[in-house]
Amino acid sequence: MGRTSAEKAGTSRKQFMLLEGSPILVHTVRKFAASGRITDIVVAVRAEDLDWVADLLKREAHGKRLRVVEGGNSRQQSVENGLRALDPDTDLVAVHDAVRPFIDSETIEKVIDEAAETGAAIVGVVPVDTVKQVSRAQAAKAKIRGTIPRDKLVLAQTPQVFRYDLLRRAFESAVEDGFAGTDESSLVERLEQVEVSVVPGSDRNIKITKPGDMDLARLFLEQETTRHAP
Repeated sequence: MGRTSAEKAGTSRKQFMLLEGSPILVHTVRKFAASGRITDIVVAVRAEDLDWVADLLKREAHGKRLRVVEGGNSRQQSVENGLRALDPDTDLVAVHDAVRPFIDSETIEKVIDEAAETGAAIVGVVPVDTVKQVSRAQAAKAKIRGTIPRDKLVLAQTPQVFRYDLLRRAFESAVEDGFAGTDESSLVERLEQVEVSVVPGSDRNIKITKPGDMDLARLFLEQETTRHAP
């Protein structure tokens, strides 16, 4: 395989919350820096954070080419800015949430291998709860409109991995059409050029979005530390 790059999409401040003394972003970058499948790492942050984040991460690169670029006002804009920073001869791009520090190396390898074969692959898990379709999700008195079979559903996680040229076309098309997607897969799906494969993920690959998630994150980090202790 040629060059594979990891783009960390982060537009909030959650990636800088401290987890056992280090920002969550650092823990996440370490997972990709340790992967033999990754050659480049691009991190998107706010303009005011560029210098200090670059200084923070330079010791985490471990031989990878690591760049910090200015993000945008949305995830989509941040990932697009990261894409522009990549070399045109990049084969695959793995987009990962900055606040998912518990992705494991085996899953990274599996989703990259799948995308190398098919052109597009994401990590996903089957929901354990019954999923209801309602009239309005944010309404105080929403009415159920149906029950969606779980055997046809997955909850999308990251990494989401795509051929570089395919992902570039997906972003170009989204800009032309004024389309805003919730993830990169939704942009690629619109092209109808490839079917996006799903690689089984893990309940441990949590997205840390609220203070309560930190308790679970500390437990997972302690377990990782214990597992890798000599």
